[in-house]
Amino acid sequence: MTQTASAKVTKLNRVERNAWTKQKIFEAATKVVGRVGYAEASVARITEQAGVAQGTFYNHFVNRQELLDQLLPKIGIDMVRFIRDRTSTGHAARQEIERFAAFFDFIREVPEFLRILNEAEFFAPNGYQKHLENVATAYVRILQRARDAGAIVDYSDDEFEAIVHLLMGGRGYLSLRYSYAKDGGVVDVPEHVKTAYEKLITRGLLKPEGKRK
Repeated sequence: MTQTASAKVTKLNRVERNAWTKQKIFEAATKVVGRVGYAEASVARITEQAGVAQGTFYNHFVNRQELLDQLLPKIGIDMVRFIRDRTSTGHAARQEIERFAAFFDFIREVPEFLRILNEAEFFAPNGYQKHLENVATAYVRILQRARDAGAIVDYSDDEFEAIVHLLMGGRGYLSLRYSYAKDGGVVDVPEHVKTAYEKLITRGLLKPEGKRK
């Protein structure tokens, strides 16, 4: 910790200092799990990355698993906020395209996200389910508002839930295919990926049966 950062921390009250420390542990866990995976993300590695004592870790988490179960939902909430902040107040279709692009911007900001997500189902199943629930609930609300505004028709809430998981899964696979460079870095997806998504959202893929034009 730098002297400047240390001076700032000493000015915080107890509640603020605890929140700051817990955030540092989350940030460290993100880096460590992203680098070595859940299986090798020991408390020692995480606290070394965070620059805190192992005893401090246990002031905030009962054990390592509690942290791992909270990690993905925490990142997921950060992602939802990140995407929301980059979405305009325009038409629903334009907003959806902006959300799609913002997701890949988030991947570049937090390149560890996909490994944390992909390993969570096995190593942190409670956190994995909580993440899916959090993101899907927020996404369904967005689609409900679009339906209320008349931008979406003929979809029920149950169908919205299915659509949301379809879109979430699509983002995951597209990011695996296009977001990671050969050198291990994270890059923006090609423009044709964005235009393909835009056409799918605004035009649909297949015409209903019986319609030829």
